[in-house]
Amino acid sequence: MLTHPTLDDTAVRSLVAEATTAPSMHNAQPWHFEYSRASRTMLLFADPDRAMPLADPTTRGLHLGCGAALLNLRAAAAHAGHRTVTTLLPAPHTPTLLASVRLDVPHEPLDVALSGLYSALADRHTSRHPFTERRIPDSLRAALVEAAAREGARLAFLTTPHREAVLDLILHAEGYDRMDDGREAEQRGWTRDASTEAPADGIPEYAFGPAKRGGTAPVRDFAGRRTVPGRAYADFEKRPQLASLSTTHDDPADWLRAGQALERVLLLATRQGLASSFATQALEWPDLRWLLRDPLSGTGCVQMILRLGYGPGGPRTPRRPVDEVLTITS
Repeated sequence: MLTHPTLDDTAVRSLVAEATTAPSMHNAQPWHFEYSRASRTMLLFADPDRAMPLADPTTRGLHLGCGAALLNLRAAAAHAGHRTVTTLLPAPHTPTLLASVRLDVPHEPLDVALSGLYSALADRHTSRHPFTERRIPDSLRAALVEAAAREGARLAFLTTPHREAVLDLILHAEGYDRMDDGREAEQRGWTRDASTEAPADGIPEYAFGPAKRGGTAPVRDFAGRRTVPGRAYADFEKRPQLASLSTTHDDPADWLRAGQALERVLLLATRQGLASSFATQALEWPDLRWLLRDPLSGTGCVQMILRLGYGPGGPRTPRRPVDEVLTITS
Protein backbone atom coordinates (compact mmCIF):
# COMPACT_ATOMS: atom_id res chain seq x y z
CA MET A 1 0.00 0.00 0.00
CA LEU A 2 1.35 3.40 -1.05
CA THR A 3 1.72 5.82 1.85
CA HIS A 4 1.85 9.57 1.35
CA PRO A 5 4.59 11.77 2.81
CA THR A 6 3.56 14.04 5.65
CA LEU A 7 1.95 17.19 4.32
CA ASP A 8 0.97 19.36 7.25
CA ASP A 9 0.96 23.17 7.12
CA THR A 10 4.63 23.31 8.03
CA ALA A 11 5.52 21.07 5.09
CA VAL A 12 3.35 23.17 2.77
CA ARG A 13 5.09 26.34 3.91
CA SER A 14 8.45 24.70 3.25
CA LEU A 15 7.44 23.77 -0.31
CA VAL A 16 6.39 27.35 -1.03
CA ALA A 17 9.55 28.79 0.52
CA GLU A 18 11.58 26.60 -1.84
CA ALA A 19 9.41 27.54 -4.81
CA THR A 20 10.01 31.24 -4.22
CA THR A 21 13.78 30.95 -4.57
CA ALA A 22 13.05 31.21 -8.32
CA PRO A 23 14.26 34.18 -10.36
CA SER A 24 11.78 36.76 -11.59
CA MET A 25 11.98 39.97 -13.58
CA HIS A 26 13.67 42.60 -11.37
CA ASN A 27 13.07 40.17 -8.48
CA ALA A 28 9.45 41.34 -8.30
CA GLN A 29 8.29 37.87 -7.16
CA PRO A 30 4.89 38.19 -8.90
CA TRP A 31 3.26 35.07 -7.48
CA HIS A 32 0.77 33.88 -4.90
CA PHE A 33 0.10 30.29 -3.82
CA GLU A 34 -3.11 28.84 -2.44
CA TYR A 35 -3.16 25.37 -0.90
CA SER A 36 -6.29 23.31 -0.26
CA ARG A 37 -5.92 20.75 2.51
CA ALA A 38 -9.00 18.86 1.36
CA SER A 39 -7.82 18.26 -2.21
CA ARG A 40 -4.08 18.36 -1.54
CA THR A 41 -3.79 20.83 -4.41
CA MET A 42 -1.54 23.87 -4.74
CA LEU A 43 -2.73 26.69 -6.98
CA LEU A 44 -0.32 29.21 -8.45
CA PHE A 45 -1.66 32.70 -9.16
CA ALA A 46 -0.04 35.68 -10.85
CA ASP A 47 0.09 38.87 -8.80
CA PRO A 48 -0.78 41.63 -11.30
CA ASP A 49 0.18 44.33 -8.80
CA ARG A 50 3.79 43.27 -9.41
CA ALA A 51 3.64 43.58 -13.17
CA MET A 52 5.76 46.05 -15.17
CA PRO A 53 3.52 47.80 -17.70
CA LEU A 54 6.36 49.39 -19.68
CA ALA A 55 9.04 46.69 -19.80
CA ASP A 56 6.58 43.78 -19.76
CA PRO A 57 3.23 44.98 -21.14
CA THR A 58 2.04 41.50 -22.17
CA THR A 59 3.12 39.97 -18.80
CA ARG A 60 5.27 37.48 -20.70
CA GLY A 61 8.15 38.07 -18.29
CA LEU A 62 5.82 37.75 -15.31
CA HIS A 63 4.70 34.35 -16.60
CA LEU A 64 8.31 33.21 -17.02
CA GLY A 65 9.06 34.04 -13.39
CA CYS A 66 5.94 32.21 -12.20
CA GLY A 67 6.88 29.24 -14.41
CA ALA A 68 10.30 29.14 -12.74
CA ALA A 69 8.62 29.12 -9.31
CA LEU A 70 6.36 26.30 -10.52
CA LEU A 71 9.37 24.21 -11.52
CA ASN A 72 10.91 24.80 -8.10
CA LEU A 73 7.69 23.70 -6.44
CA ARG A 74 7.69 20.51 -8.48
CA ALA A 75 11.36 19.85 -7.65
CA ALA A 76 10.78 20.42 -3.93
CA ALA A 77 7.69 18.21 -3.97
CA ALA A 78 9.53 15.42 -5.78
CA HIS A 79 12.40 15.62 -3.30
CA ALA A 80 9.91 15.26 -0.44
CA GLY A 81 8.45 12.15 -2.09
CA HIS A 82 5.23 13.65 -3.47
CA ARG A 83 3.83 12.32 -6.75
CA THR A 84 2.33 15.25 -8.62
CA VAL A 85 0.18 16.18 -11.58
CA THR A 86 0.55 19.71 -12.95
CA THR A 87 -2.06 21.47 -15.07
CA LEU A 88 -1.30 24.79 -16.76
CA LEU A 89 -4.04 27.43 -16.97
CA PRO A 90 -6.69 25.18 -15.39
CA ALA A 91 -9.41 27.87 -15.42
CA PRO A 92 -9.42 29.77 -18.75
CA HIS A 93 -11.86 32.35 -17.42
CA THR A 94 -9.51 33.16 -14.52
CA PRO A 95 -6.33 34.29 -16.32
CA THR A 96 -4.46 34.98 -13.08
CA LEU A 97 -4.71 31.29 -12.14
CA LEU A 98 -1.62 29.97 -13.88
CA ALA A 99 -1.30 26.39 -12.68
CA SER A 100 -2.54 23.72 -10.31
CA VAL A 101 -0.36 21.03 -8.77
CA ARG A 102 -2.08 18.00 -7.23
CA LEU A 103 0.09 16.30 -4.66
CA ASP A 104 0.25 12.59 -3.89
CA VAL A 105 -1.67 11.41 -6.92
CA PRO A 106 -1.96 7.59 -6.85
CA HIS A 107 -0.05 5.66 -9.53
CA GLU A 108 1.84 8.75 -10.78
CA PRO A 109 5.57 8.17 -11.17
CA LEU A 110 7.94 10.08 -8.93
CA ASP A 111 10.07 12.53 -10.93
CA VAL A 112 13.48 11.31 -9.81
CA ALA A 113 15.41 13.48 -12.27
CA LEU A 114 13.68 16.62 -11.00
CA SER A 115 14.21 15.56 -7.41
CA GLY A 116 17.92 15.38 -8.15
CA LEU A 117 17.98 19.12 -8.88
CA TYR A 118 16.58 20.01 -5.45
CA SER A 119 19.98 20.65 -3.90
CA ALA A 120 20.59 23.51 -6.35
CA LEU A 121 17.52 25.51 -5.26
CA ALA A 122 19.35 27.29 -2.47
CA ASP A 123 22.54 27.82 -4.50
CA ARG A 124 21.15 29.27 -7.72
CA HIS A 125 21.66 33.05 -7.77
CA THR A 126 22.02 35.46 -10.67
CA SER A 127 25.63 36.56 -11.08
CA ARG A 128 26.34 39.99 -12.58
CA HIS A 129 30.10 39.46 -12.29
CA PRO A 130 32.66 38.67 -14.99
CA PHE A 131 33.02 35.05 -16.04
CA THR A 132 36.18 33.42 -17.39
CA GLU A 133 36.69 32.63 -21.07
CA ARG A 134 36.68 28.88 -20.31
CA ARG A 135 34.38 27.11 -22.74
CA ILE A 136 31.48 25.04 -21.44
CA PRO A 137 32.11 21.42 -22.53
CA ASP A 138 29.95 20.02 -25.31
CA SER A 139 28.66 17.26 -23.03
CA LEU A 140 27.36 19.80 -20.52
CA ARG A 141 25.87 21.95 -23.28
CA ALA A 142 24.01 18.87 -24.53
CA ALA A 143 22.71 18.11 -21.03
CA LEU A 144 21.39 21.66 -20.67
CA VAL A 145 19.68 21.41 -24.07
CA GLU A 146 18.06 18.15 -22.97
CA ALA A 147 16.90 19.73 -19.69
CA ALA A 148 15.05 22.46 -21.59
CA ALA A 149 13.50 19.89 -23.94
CA ARG A 150 12.05 18.00 -20.96
CA GLU A 151 9.87 21.05 -20.29
CA GLY A 152 8.87 21.62 -23.91
CA ALA A 153 11.36 24.34 -24.85
CA ARG A 154 14.43 24.59 -27.06
CA LEU A 155 17.81 25.78 -25.78
CA ALA A 156 20.41 26.70 -28.39
CA PHE A 157 23.92 28.03 -27.77
CA LEU A 158 24.61 30.98 -30.04
CA THR A 159 27.47 30.90 -32.51
CA THR A 160 28.93 33.68 -34.59
CA PRO A 161 27.65 35.61 -36.46
CA HIS A 162 24.29 35.11 -34.71
CA ARG A 163 25.85 35.82 -31.31
CA GLU A 164 27.30 39.10 -32.56
CA ALA A 165 23.94 40.13 -34.00
CA VAL A 166 22.24 39.36 -30.67
CA LEU A 167 24.84 41.36 -28.78
CA ASP A 168 24.21 44.32 -31.11
CA LEU A 169 20.46 44.10 -30.50
CA ILE A 170 20.99 44.03 -26.73
CA LEU A 171 23.26 47.08 -27.00
CA HIS A 172 20.57 48.93 -28.96
CA ALA A 173 17.96 47.97 -26.35
CA GLU A 174 20.14 49.27 -23.54
CA GLY A 175 20.37 52.60 -25.33
CA TYR A 176 16.61 52.74 -25.80
CA ASP A 177 16.13 51.98 -22.10
CA ARG A 178 18.46 54.78 -21.03
CA MET A 179 16.59 57.29 -23.23
CA ASP A 180 13.15 56.22 -21.98
CA ASP A 181 12.29 58.13 -18.82
CA GLY A 182 9.36 55.86 -18.01
CA ARG A 183 11.35 52.65 -18.24
CA GLU A 184 14.22 54.15 -16.28
CA ALA A 185 11.80 55.10 -13.50
CA GLU A 186 10.13 51.68 -13.60
CA GLN A 187 13.46 49.90 -13.18
CA ARG A 188 14.53 52.34 -10.46
CA GLY A 189 11.35 51.43 -8.58
CA TRP A 190 12.60 47.85 -8.27
CA THR A 191 16.11 48.66 -7.03
CA ARG A 192 17.01 48.99 -3.37
CA ASP A 193 19.85 51.21 -2.17
CA ALA A 194 21.97 50.66 0.90
CA SER A 195 19.61 52.70 3.08
CA THR A 196 16.73 50.26 2.53
CA GLU A 197 16.29 48.14 5.64
CA ALA A 198 15.74 44.42 5.07
CA PRO A 199 14.16 44.64 1.60
CA ALA A 200 11.80 41.81 0.70
CA ASP A 201 11.96 42.19 -3.07
CA GLY A 202 13.73 44.05 -5.87
CA ILE A 203 17.45 44.21 -6.69
CA PRO A 204 19.62 45.49 -3.82
CA GLU A 205 22.76 47.47 -4.61
CA TYR A 206 25.00 44.64 -3.42
CA ALA A 207 23.64 42.48 -6.27
CA PHE A 208 24.31 45.03 -9.04
CA GLY A 209 27.81 43.64 -9.59
CA PRO A 210 30.69 45.79 -10.84
CA ALA A 211 30.28 48.39 -13.57
CA LYS A 212 31.52 47.17 -16.95
CA ARG A 213 34.85 48.64 -18.00
CA GLY A 214 35.46 46.34 -20.94
CA GLY A 215 34.20 43.20 -22.66
CA THR A 216 31.00 42.42 -24.53
CA ALA A 217 29.07 40.36 -21.97
CA PRO A 218 25.47 41.64 -21.86
CA VAL A 219 24.88 42.35 -18.17
CA ARG A 220 22.00 44.65 -17.21
CA ASP A 221 23.19 47.59 -15.15
CA PHE A 222 20.55 48.14 -12.49
CA ALA A 223 22.24 51.38 -11.45
CA GLY A 224 20.71 52.90 -14.58
CA ARG A 225 21.58 56.55 -14.95
CA ARG A 226 22.72 57.03 -11.37
CA THR A 227 26.14 56.55 -9.85
CA VAL A 228 26.65 54.14 -6.96
CA PRO A 229 29.37 55.47 -4.62
CA GLY A 230 32.33 53.14 -4.24
CA ARG A 231 31.22 50.75 -6.97
CA ALA A 232 34.04 48.77 -8.57
CA TYR A 233 34.77 48.44 -12.29
CA ALA A 234 35.69 45.20 -14.02
CA ASP A 235 36.43 43.71 -17.43
CA PHE A 236 33.84 41.17 -18.59
CA GLU A 237 34.11 38.37 -21.14
CA LYS A 238 35.17 39.21 -24.67
CA ARG A 239 33.33 36.15 -26.00
CA PRO A 240 30.35 35.57 -23.72
CA GLN A 241 28.65 32.19 -23.93
CA LEU A 242 25.02 32.92 -24.71
CA ALA A 243 22.08 30.60 -25.23
CA SER A 244 18.57 31.34 -26.43
CA LEU A 245 15.52 29.63 -24.95
CA SER A 246 12.57 29.45 -27.31
CA THR A 247 9.16 27.86 -27.74
CA THR A 248 7.19 26.95 -30.83
CA HIS A 249 4.30 29.27 -29.99
CA ASP A 250 3.95 32.42 -27.93
CA ASP A 251 0.96 32.32 -25.60
CA PRO A 252 0.66 32.23 -21.79
CA ALA A 253 0.98 28.45 -21.64
CA ASP A 254 4.19 28.65 -23.67
CA TRP A 255 5.53 31.35 -21.36
CA LEU A 256 4.89 29.09 -18.37
CA ARG A 257 6.60 26.16 -20.11
CA ALA A 258 9.54 28.42 -20.93
CA GLY A 259 9.79 29.52 -17.30
CA GLN A 260 9.91 25.91 -16.16
CA ALA A 261 12.48 25.04 -18.81
CA LEU A 262 14.56 28.06 -17.85
CA GLU A 263 14.67 27.05 -14.20
CA ARG A 264 15.41 23.42 -15.00
CA VAL A 265 18.38 24.59 -17.08
CA LEU A 266 19.55 26.97 -14.36
CA LEU A 267 19.37 24.34 -11.62
CA LEU A 268 21.34 21.84 -13.69
CA ALA A 269 23.87 24.54 -14.60
CA THR A 270 24.27 25.41 -10.92
CA ARG A 271 24.82 21.77 -9.98
CA GLN A 272 27.52 21.56 -12.63
CA GLY A 273 29.41 24.61 -11.35
CA LEU A 274 28.20 27.20 -13.86
CA ALA A 275 27.22 30.77 -13.04
CA SER A 276 24.39 32.47 -14.91
CA SER A 277 22.65 35.73 -15.65
CA PHE A 278 19.97 36.99 -18.01
CA ALA A 279 20.06 39.32 -21.00
CA THR A 280 16.43 40.39 -21.37
CA GLN A 281 16.94 43.92 -22.67
CA ALA A 282 16.12 43.23 -26.33
CA LEU A 283 13.26 40.91 -25.35
CA GLU A 284 11.51 43.88 -23.75
CA TRP A 285 11.27 45.74 -27.09
CA PRO A 286 8.88 43.92 -29.47
CA ASP A 287 10.60 45.19 -32.62
CA LEU A 288 13.92 43.80 -31.41
CA ARG A 289 12.65 40.58 -29.88
CA TRP A 290 11.74 38.98 -33.19
CA LEU A 291 15.19 39.75 -34.58
CA LEU A 292 16.72 37.52 -31.88
CA ARG A 293 15.54 34.38 -33.67
CA ASP A 294 17.99 32.01 -35.29
CA PRO A 295 18.60 33.49 -38.78
CA LEU A 296 18.98 30.01 -40.29
CA SER A 297 15.74 28.44 -39.07
CA GLY A 298 13.78 31.67 -38.65
CA THR A 299 11.38 29.82 -36.40
CA GLY A 300 10.54 29.77 -32.74
CA CYS A 301 9.67 32.48 -30.26
CA VAL A 302 12.64 33.55 -28.17
CA GLN A 303 11.68 33.76 -24.50
CA MET A 304 15.08 34.30 -22.84
CA ILE A 305 18.73 34.97 -23.60
CA LEU A 306 20.97 33.31 -21.03
CA ARG A 307 24.58 34.09 -20.22
CA LEU A 308 26.38 31.05 -18.82
CA GLY A 309 29.96 30.41 -17.81
CA TYR A 310 32.49 29.82 -15.10
CA GLY A 311 32.80 32.55 -12.53
CA PRO A 312 31.71 33.72 -9.10
CA GLY A 313 28.16 32.95 -8.06
CA GLY A 314 25.85 35.83 -7.35
CA PRO A 315 24.72 36.85 -3.88
CA ARG A 316 21.46 35.75 -2.33
CA THR A 317 18.74 38.34 -2.97
CA PRO A 318 15.75 39.03 -0.69
CA ARG A 319 12.53 37.04 -0.72
CA ARG A 320 9.07 37.94 0.51
CA PRO A 321 7.94 36.14 3.69
CA VAL A 322 5.98 32.96 3.00
CA ASP A 323 2.96 34.40 4.86
CA GLU A 324 2.70 37.10 2.17
CA VAL A 325 2.59 34.65 -0.72
CA LEU A 326 0.67 31.67 0.66
CA THR A 327 -2.93 31.08 1.65
CA ILE A 328 -3.98 27.72 3.17
CA THR A 329 -7.62 26.69 3.06
CA SER A 330 -9.47 23.71 4.51
